[in-house]
Amino acid sequence: MSKKFFGTDGIRGRVGVEPMTAPTILRLGWAAGKVLASQGNREVLIGKDTRISGYLFESALEAGLSSAGLHARMLGPMPTPAVAYLTRTFRAAAGIVISASHNPHYDNGVKFFGSDGYKLDDETELAIEDMLGQPLDTVESEDLGRAERIDDAGGRYIEYCKSTFPSGMRLDGLKLVVDAANGAGYDIARRVFEELGANVISQGASPNGLNINDNCGATAPDSLRAHVLLERADMGIALDGDGDRLIMVDERGDIVDGDEILFVLAKAAHARGELNGGGVVGTLMSNLGLEHAFRDMNIPFKRAKVGDRHVLEMMRANSWRIGGESSGHLITLDHSTTGDGIIAALQVLAYVVESGERLTDLKNGMMRYPQTLVNVPVNERINLDDSSPVQEALRSAEHDLGDTGRVLLRPSGTEPVVRVMVEGRVANQVETICHQVADAVRLAVA
Repeated sequence: MSKKFFGTDGIRGRVGVEPMTAPTILRLGWAAGKVLASQGNREVLIGKDTRISGYLFESALEAGLSSAGLHARMLGPMPTPAVAYLTRTFRAAAGIVISASHNPHYDNGVKFFGSDGYKLDDETELAIEDMLGQPLDTVESEDLGRAERIDDAGGRYIEYCKSTFPSGMRLDGLKLVVDAANGAGYDIARRVFEELGANVISQGASPNGLNINDNCGATAPDSLRAHVLLERADMGIALDGDGDRLIMVDERGDIVDGDEILFVLAKAAHARGELNGGGVVGTLMSNLGLEHAFRDMNIPFKRAKVGDRHVLEMMRANSWRIGGESSGHLITLDHSTTGDGIIAALQVLAYVVESGERLTDLKNGMMRYPQTLVNVPVNERINLDDSSPVQEALRSAEHDLGDTGRVLLRPSGTEPVVRVMVEGRVANQVETICHQVADAVRLAVA
């Protein structure tokens, strides 16, 4: 059975448009509460990012859960990975995050973590969707759920992040520019790095409900790059609105994307002998240079479908500990059950300190192939396999690139676009081919 509401990363959409309306989110809270109540545990954590609509949906979820007899424990603004961690430590039935991640303020979403800190499995999501179609009822008054706020949630998560950094090691002498995207990590990120000894210069740390991801953070790192150069900092750290992505900037001002960070994380684990014969999971969008770098290091590498959920599934299926996406979702299963920008940054910083090398040097060994990505807007899903012009454009592109490049067409799981990605050794050729294929896709969806 296919899902109607849940995508690869929960439910997401424009505020005020179904399903992101107060009545539907109230029903979602009730439906989730009914399904979770059958498991016996009545405690649910709710965290959110800094979007103004978070107040609306937080109240709606609280009401829905209460009507199903579950207790809501409110965390306030909290990074997505923090909710996953706290769900485990509080032994809650589930954790709910109100966030649209890297999207603008006018979007929002809801995603769930199970009691183990991993995203809900397909069976549970389907059960919630099925319950959404049932008449909403309310438990007896004496069985209604209560709501309370957890005041020390941020401090708990800060201490956990610091515990993933090697004992006895400090960040003294390092100047970091930290951009929290005016999102959920606006205070927590700074405090983590400062408490470990770094000199932190904050930006994107003044949320007003509307400026989340607005020309800042992991999706817009140019401002961070400028500040790293201006401040002569050792590196820059950029999170997205809910703190599960990481993009970095090295001391020369070069942007270090998720593929390069993944390479550094795997290189560090390989040097320490921690891979134990295991490999690394990327995605269909991972740069070809990453695959070739791991091949040269004899590190197994596999590609999952795009989405950190799929990366995680492949990691667990292979019992591998490191995986991630070009966008900056980086998962280190020794420390977190989901992508965690702060913890991934700490692992990179630990390797910088222990090796005595700069981030510029640590990413050497991977040559990032030129890559061009074009998003083609679509009104509805279309099977591009049935389009002769698109298939002809693909065949032509693959012939021109040969064995030194590749083409990928992929409908987005979170936005109404088809992503056209081309990579190869020659930048001008890559860009030309990408636009040729994108033009064929535009004609097919017109």
